[in-house]
Amino acid sequence: MKPALLLLALLLTSAVHADAPPEDIPMYAVSLVGSPYRMGGDSPDTGLDCSGFVGHVVKQTLGVLLPRTSIAISQATRMLAQSELQPGDLVFFNTLRSAFSHVGIYLGDDRFVHAASSRTGKVMVSSLNDPYWRDRFDGARRIPATTGEAPAGAAE
Repeated sequence: MKPALLLLALLLTSAVHADAPPEDIPMYAVSLVGSPYRMGGDSPDTGLDCSGFVGHVVKQTLGVLLPRTSIAISQATRMLAQSELQPGDLVFFNTLRSAFSHVGIYLGDDRFVHAASSRTGKVMVSSLNDPYWRDRFDGARRIPATTGEAPAGAAE
């Protein structure tokens, strides 16, 4: 079994709340680890940026179209306390001296998957406990469609 899939299997064995996101969100997201990074990209074949990655995963798993930018995604999703995070929720960071300038998908156990940057060049798994990400954490959000609501501002 691939290490990423083993990690995901272990993470998904924890108890899941009734309103938690579907487990196919983190499972599909982890399957894209190693996909190329491309600014403005929204396809695993040609490259993904952070919001393109999240949008692609959500579209493929839930059939929901999210807004294109990370800040717009933050506005279209429901705020959570960090203690409420479940696998499949979204985590946001201030990486460009601008709130909600980076987004990833929470996997559990303080880990998340994201299209990191042109510097790293790929989709990867990182830790919320890493000093870089811990210092830039902007908050957590849940996609309302996972609880039966339509996300405000989502594209039709």
